[in-house]
Amino acid sequence: MTATQPPPETARTGDSIGKLTFGPISRRTLALYAGVSLDHNPIHIDIDFARKAGQPDVFAHGMLGMAQFGRLVTGWAGAARISALSARFVAIVPVHAELHVTGTVTDRRAQGDETELELALRAVLQDGTPVLKGSATVHLAAASQIS
Repeated sequence: MTATQPPPETARTGDSIGKLTFGPISRRTLALYAGVSLDHNPIHIDIDFARKAGQPDVFAHGMLGMAQFGRLVTGWAGAARISALSARFVAIVPVHAELHVTGTVTDRRAQGDETELELALRAVLQDGTPVLKGSATVHLAAASQIS
């Protein structure tokens, strides 16, 4: 977190939660991700299969991109505070691409004894093409609950 990103406790609507760059995404990255995720769909690891399916090359698993949303939000707020994380895949992430992930606070509201932050998340390729859009919900304990 840099000086331009306030900590979750003081974040307000419109504040950035930071940015994350991931990649370039190599064939090795895709093969390793296929192994750990158990998603061995050949469209992500077999160039011949991808070409037969009408693609010029293999492309990244959607959930690999979504994982970068999780990294950004976790790095800013901590895993225990995240109650929801979602993504909508809007374009293919090609092999060798670099993802640029950002997040913004879109709402801050009292929720019982907690404060709830809503975040808008976005991932774009290096040329600015949007590939994922998402959201997250972060819960902050009331000051009286912090020891």
